[in-house]
Amino acid sequence: MKPLLGTFYLLGMLVLRGLGHNRSPAQQAQKVVDKTVTPWRSLETYSYNKYHPMEEIYRWMSQISEKYADVVTQRFLGVTYETRPMYYLKISHPSDNAKKIIWMDCGIHAREWIAPAFCQWFVKEILQNYQDNSRIRRFLTYLDFYVLPVLNIDGYIYTWTTDRLWRKSRSSHNDSACFGTDLNRNFNSSWCSIGASKDCRDDTFCGAGPTSEPETKAVSRLIESKKEDVLCFLTIHSYGQLILTPYGYTKNKSSNHEELIQVGQKAANALKAKHGTNYRVGASADTLYPLSGSSRDWAKDIGIPFSYTFELRDNGTHQFVLPEAQIQDTCEETMEAVLSILDDVYAKYWPSNSAGKVTSTTVVLSLLVPFRSLF
Repeated sequence: MKPLLGTFYLLGMLVLRGLGHNRSPAQQAQKVVDKTVTPWRSLETYSYNKYHPMEEIYRWMSQISEKYADVVTQRFLGVTYETRPMYYLKISHPSDNAKKIIWMDCGIHAREWIAPAFCQWFVKEILQNYQDNSRIRRFLTYLDFYVLPVLNIDGYIYTWTTDRLWRKSRSSHNDSACFGTDLNRNFNSSWCSIGASKDCRDDTFCGAGPTSEPETKAVSRLIESKKEDVLCFLTIHSYGQLILTPYGYTKNKSSNHEELIQVGQKAANALKAKHGTNYRVGASADTLYPLSGSSRDWAKDIGIPFSYTFELRDNGTHQFVLPEAQIQDTCEETMEAVLSILDDVYAKYWPSNSAGKVTSTTVVLSLLVPFRSLF
């Protein structure tokens, strides 16, 4: 039966409030759910410093595409295992130029709430500033942004209603003996060869086969159809404070590994300059742990030049239950990192229009000004 989001959510809240005070650490983490429900009626009162249940994110997507209809369209991507619609936002400024694509997804792992919060923040920043910010306006001249705020919708809802620390999707396996697939082990990239499990009870269960899950199938289908135009693939996770490059399934490096590291390190420096937060940059197999079937590696394997995983705050103090008090700083600094990556992508493919070219010319001319009297 197709779930009714509002009813499902309210029932979940009633269940949670009846659990009592003697809770396990995981149940203690669930307390954050009750504190983050913030009713709102219009886009003007939507808080980007709060975590939002899926019902509110759906409504936010609809309202933001209506308010910024000249540059935003809400596009249907697919349907989840529990038959919920998946939408992404396409941000595209009208232009006579041939456009390339920047992809960003958040919330592939259900419990990583800070990730969807960042996707929403990113959209907000682009839309509120593109008219007055020359940097963002320059990007939109040649780039379209495709943003999927929550990839694992079923799992995300489950973290609000039942288990705050749930990671996987909610697909049923072995005659409902166990539930969920790790969607970041389900992409067709050396599927289930390392750092993944074929036991459906495990958190890293890779699924019945490559892209066996409707969520990964929907993303793969769209990206495959547009892979000639996708220049950068960004997938946002938590936690660990990392910017990860391919690969996870092998120690071998990608063909442009040095470039990816250089661009990633510049992004980490931009991030640190905002609030002093330190991020490490490196290939996943070297910096985090070996894994196969990730969307980042798959994107690189199909030919997308720039592919990164962001692991946002923190380093383990709060783990997946990052306090709302840290949302703004986390999003502000991550925004600086993403914009830095976009600067480098833009400069590579449109060098004559890049800010770096303009800036260096301006600097040279300014240095000559004091010497005009000598000639």
